[in-house]
Amino acid sequence: MATEQEAAELAHGAAEAAGHAAESAGMPQLDFSTFPNQIFWLVVTLVVIYWVLSRIALPRIAGVLADRQGTIAGDIAAAEDYKLKAKDAEAAYEKALADARAQAQKIVAETRAEIQKELDAATVKADAEISARAAESEARIGEIRAGALAAVETVAKDTAAEIVSVLGGKADADALASAIGARLKG
Repeated sequence: MATEQEAAELAHGAAEAAGHAAESAGMPQLDFSTFPNQIFWLVVTLVVIYWVLSRIALPRIAGVLADRQGTIAGDIAAAEDYKLKAKDAEAAYEKALADARAQAQKIVAETRAEIQKELDAATVKADAEISARAAESEARIGEIRAGALAAVETVAKDTAAEIVSVLGGKADADALASAIGARLKG
């Protein structure tokens, strides 16, 4: 049994020695004996990264940024151009609208003047017709009045002669005519 125990102690001692050796060596990155090799590869890696970035990645990024900047500048210029065109179009629209309103006012004024002229002509014509009819009516009324006065005078003479004869007298025609004429004149 002693051999087994010795063998176990020996194995345990070897494991302990291996553990101490690993502890004394530490992390390989921190081993000063490998620093020159690590610094060399660090420099090589940084140079490769710098070369890749400066020759490939950064020019592509700069190109994309330049393209975007150009596109943005172009879009802004186009927007300004469209804005100016929109202002010009709005000014043209306002001018056309003002011209259309002025034209409409002119047409309305012309139409009113034409209608007024036609109305004045119709009024003059109507006044002339009314005056002609009034003159004609006055002439008829004058004729009727004259006829009526003659009829009244005739009726008055006949009636007076009849009254005088009924009363038993003889009527002188000239005396009756002068009396009736004086009475009719007022």
